[in-house]
Order: sequence, then C-alpha cells, then structure tokens
Amino acid sequence: MRTSRRNLLAAGIAAASLAAPAVRGLAGRRTAIKAVAFDGFPIIDPRPVFAKAEELFPGKGEALSQIWRTRQFEYTWLRTLGARYADFWQVTEEALLFAAKALKLQPGVAERAQLMQSYLALQAWPDVRPALIMLRDAGIRMAFLSNLTAAMLDAAVKNSGLEGFFEGHLTTDRVQAFKPDPRAYRMALDAFRLDKEQIAFAAFAGWDAAGAKWFGYPTFWVNRAGAAGEELGVAADGVGAGLGDLVDFVLG
Repeated sequence: MRTSRRNLLAAGIAAASLAAPAVRGLAGRRTAIKAVAFDGFPIIDPRPVFAKAEELFPGKGEALSQIWRTRQFEYTWLRTLGARYADFWQVTEEALLFAAKALKLQPGVAERAQLMQSYLALQAWPDVRPALIMLRDAGIRMAFLSNLTAAMLDAAVKNSGLEGFFEGHLTTDRVQAFKPDPRAYRMALDAFRLDKEQIAFAAFAGWDAAGAKWFGYPTFWVNRAGAAGEELGVAADGVGAGLGDLVDFVLG
C-alpha cells in the first residue's frame, strides 16, 4: 500500500519539493487519525508573492520578501500578546509597509495593491490534489486551521479547483488570536469533535509545528524548504518534504 501511494504521488512531490528532508514518522502510533487540520501553506504555494516583489523591485525583491515575511508573523504574535487583534490581511499590509520603509523603498498605491492582490491569486502546490484525494477516499476529514482570513483561503481553494475537500475554515478570526495561542489550535477540537489524538496537524513552519505539538496534536511538519528545526523543546511526530509524506504518516 505504501509503495503504491508513493508511486502515484512521486511526480507531484518532485515538482513541489525544495530539498526538504526525508520523511520521519511516529512509530507505534496506537490511535487512528480521523482528521487533518492544515496550516494554509502546506496546501498553498506562496512563492508567486515573492516573485512579484522581485518583479516590481528588481534586485531588492528578495530582501523585501524576507523582511515582509518575518514581520508578518512577528506582528501576529505581538498583536495576540497585546490583545490588539487585526486580521491577517491587515497584518500582511502593515508588514509590507514596514519592509518597504526598512529598505527605503517607496511603493506606490498600484505597486502595493499588486503585492497584496498576489495573495488572492495563489494556487496549491503540485502534489496537493492527489494527496487530498487519497485522504478523502480513506475517510479522513480535512479543514484549514490557519492565520489566513476566510477570503484568502477561499481564493486559494477556488484558484486550485479544490472545492469539496475541506470543511469550514478554522481561521484565527474566529477566536481573535493567532497561532501558537492555544485558542487557535483548540478550534479543531471544537469543529471535528474528536479527541486530540485523532486529529493530525499539518504545519508549514517549524514554530507552528512546535505550537501544535505543545497543544497535544499528532503533528506533521511539511518542511518543503528544508528548514532547520526550532529549539523549543519539542519536535514534530513526523517530518517530510511534501503532502505524499503526510499521507503516509496519516494512513500509516
């Protein structure tokens, strides 16, 4: 069974992987997983946003993207700690303004709009659809558990033709607290009405994998970028390059 799945997904994984590490799974798992809560970016490919930054600011797009991406998540954490929630769309625009200012760039209204709207044009990674089909056919329930707004998630689902795979979006707007706040991760318990051990969390970032593990979910890190693991005292139960590895982890 494992071999047949790997063969079916090989082409998609090869196209999507960015030299990430080989799969590592949780040995001897006793409780069957019945649902998967996905962060947005194991499903959604964000690279076109950063390509747009380089297109608009040649030679400076990479630096702009790096500061922008870092500030996005720093602002989510600060707003949660300070009880000053704003949705991820607003946080993303504020982080963009900071990044431009830090690099002494002056994007006009049109350039800012292009960068922001690029988030609404994103599509799924190439390995996503076959993996979701396998999970769905195995009876696994699925939903996003993401900092992204419902509108951002809806756009990516529509752009990718993935309607019908996911239950209602568990966006942090529901609880007014960004991950890794426990209120965010708890949404999957309330939505799926399953035990923690029956819900796998699929993370894109190492810090998110740590947060989900702290909360108590069986956690799989879809480490597409081959990033170093965080030093936070916990490790994901499984790590792999793409959604094919997640399928193996979930279905065992």
